[in-house]
Amino acid sequence: MFKKILVPCDGSKLSHAAAEFAADLAKIHGASVVGLYVIDPFPYIGIGDASSAGLQAYMAEAQAAAARALGDVRECCETRGVAFAGDTIERNVTYDGILETAEAEACDLIVMGSHGRKGVQALILGSVAQKVLTYAKVPVLIIKP
Repeated sequence: MFKKILVPCDGSKLSHAAAEFAADLAKIHGASVVGLYVIDPFPYIGIGDASSAGLQAYMAEAQAAAARALGDVRECCETRGVAFAGDTIERNVTYDGILETAEAEACDLIVMGSHGRKGVQALILGSVAQKVLTYAKVPVLIIKP
């Protein structure tokens, strides 16, 4: 039924649970998994060396966090013998990046946790999961704690 499953990840426990569920589902359906980590752009635009150094440090940490989160999804897939591809993108709006990737990769299902690491911002602006549910053109499976 499913051929390609998108798993947005952020390194949280709930993200791990979503990765495990997606890998199990992919194994049953003979599908592949696409892991996705969305990096928020550098929050400060300034002039001079301090800005450049800050950007480099920020991006290095963001890339390291992405590698850890995607490595977790990769491990879930490898232990089940499921094909995996990972992607890291930079977007101002996380759910836009998820929806763009789902379309670009021709994913036919999105599996994600009900909430990630957005805290108070999620309460004010609405959760990423809620936005993905609202705007996705493919089915979305939400994993709850």
